[in-house]
Amino acid sequence: MILGHCFIILIIFIIKSTIIFVKVDNAIVLAAGFGSRFVPITYELPKGLISVKGEPMLERQIRQLKEKGINEIVIAVGYLKEKFDYLIDKYGVKLVFNPEYAVKNNLSSLYHTRKYLKNTYILSADNWIKENIFNSDEEKSWYSCVYKEGATSEWCVNPDETGRINGVTIGGYDSWVMYGPVFISESFSQCFTGKIEEYYKKPGKENYMWENVFIDEIKHFDLFINKQSCDNVFEFESIEELRMFDPEYYNKTPNIMIQTIEKIFKIKEHEIVDIKNLKAGMTNKSFGFSVNGDNYIFRLPGEGTDELINRKQEWEAYSAIKDLNVSDEVIFFDEKTGFKICKYYNARNTNARNRDELEKSMEILRKIHNSKLKLNHSFDIEKEINKYLNLCLGRKAVRYSDNDETYIKINYLISLVKDMKVPQVLCHIDSNPDNYILLSDGTVKIIDWEYSGMCDPIMDISMYSIYSYYSKSEMDDLLKIYLQREPDRNETKRLYIYAALGGYLWALWTDYKQSFGVEFGDYGMKMYRYAKDYYNEIIKGFY
Repeated sequence: MILGHCFIILIIFIIKSTIIFVKVDNAIVLAAGFGSRFVPITYELPKGLISVKGEPMLERQIRQLKEKGINEIVIAVGYLKEKFDYLIDKYGVKLVFNPEYAVKNNLSSLYHTRKYLKNTYILSADNWIKENIFNSDEEKSWYSCVYKEGATSEWCVNPDETGRINGVTIGGYDSWVMYGPVFISESFSQCFTGKIEEYYKKPGKENYMWENVFIDEIKHFDLFINKQSCDNVFEFESIEELRMFDPEYYNKTPNIMIQTIEKIFKIKEHEIVDIKNLKAGMTNKSFGFSVNGDNYIFRLPGEGTDELINRKQEWEAYSAIKDLNVSDEVIFFDEKTGFKICKYYNARNTNARNRDELEKSMEILRKIHNSKLKLNHSFDIEKEINKYLNLCLGRKAVRYSDNDETYIKINYLISLVKDMKVPQVLCHIDSNPDNYILLSDGTVKIIDWEYSGMCDPIMDISMYSIYSYYSKSEMDDLLKIYLQREPDRNETKRLYIYAALGGYLWALWTDYKQSFGVEFGDYGMKMYRYAKDYYNEIIKGFY
């Protein structure tokens, strides 16, 4: 009996002695994303640098890694990348910029840091780990998992008897879920790097996370479950969730937007609930929130907007139109910061190719144009073009090689307008279909008056047309709908001139905004095309 027991102990000792541990080489931290679920805090600070219990989440993980002798730490950055610079001096980390952070998911971050993949920890910057789970040596590749009781929308793992992850489903019930850091061995990394490169180049994989690649190729990789307690590894999903964990966010959130809401509504901070990021506009950012059961939108300026928008003039427009009942209900407006709080409507953007919605939108414009309301400022497109061009030149942001030639053509069109006698009425200018909202009762309103001023009413028709990427025939039809008659030759000529001028203006606007790292795809290119094409329409059709 004693001999049998000793034999078993010997076998266990032999098995343990054959287990090979590898020294952890480094860590890659994925920190490039925006963190939309933590607005408005993440408008000012990347999510990974948000403090929890008095320490930034990313710094806590860096410190835990260093406690285990892991000193090579690579951080993939993107959004507000400059905010991470101090970590180089404080911890000796290396920053790698992911230029695609705004248009691709975290697969792109791992692609740009792939050369560092060895015996590597892969971390998310926004995890918070109570007790250190890192080691100087690891036995096998693993993914940290916590157990979720009941229904969950997390990524649920299906491990075999050895703990190897054989399958992953998005959503499940009473399951272990992927939650927190990952360790991959050098042999795993060597094979996986090829898969990262392959999937990165595949069309349609822009929204892929690196975990999607693992799931697709799961039979080729041994990744084991590393069971962690749910009170040790945390991924906070919202400000409300963070409030429950860290009392600092109950009434002392260090964020000017939260503090503004608190002051305007005369409430305590924790009464601001249901905070959610809204689709970013081209000029501004916005988030929704609720107070006492009522819903609101908080609008704040986007990057580089201070040089583009006169907020005093915007407020003048809002004040002028308040009795027309054509726009959103403004609760608060700050001319200095550009902050605006307005009532939230159960609405959607109008469709520029829906005839009924188009006619309602033009009806709104006619009401504004015929209101006889006057502002103390005009929208002078020549002045605006020159302002935008100088801003672009100052940032070396002009992207078109034939800009000098186009600018000469644009100035010729401006001279033509100066020779015409055109009416000056209150115009919206930013007459984008996305700025027309269709309420549940069928009413249409027009929002965002920051570019408004006294101008030729046909400017609004041209702007609507180019924003909608209209063809010439669609543009002609829109003018008829607006006028409710056939246009005369002078009106059509102005329509085309403003399409060219507006196209050039917004092309420059796009170049300027993109110089701040904001990406608009091919929008600017399409606007520049309108500038040149409708210059040609004027030369061909009128001279």
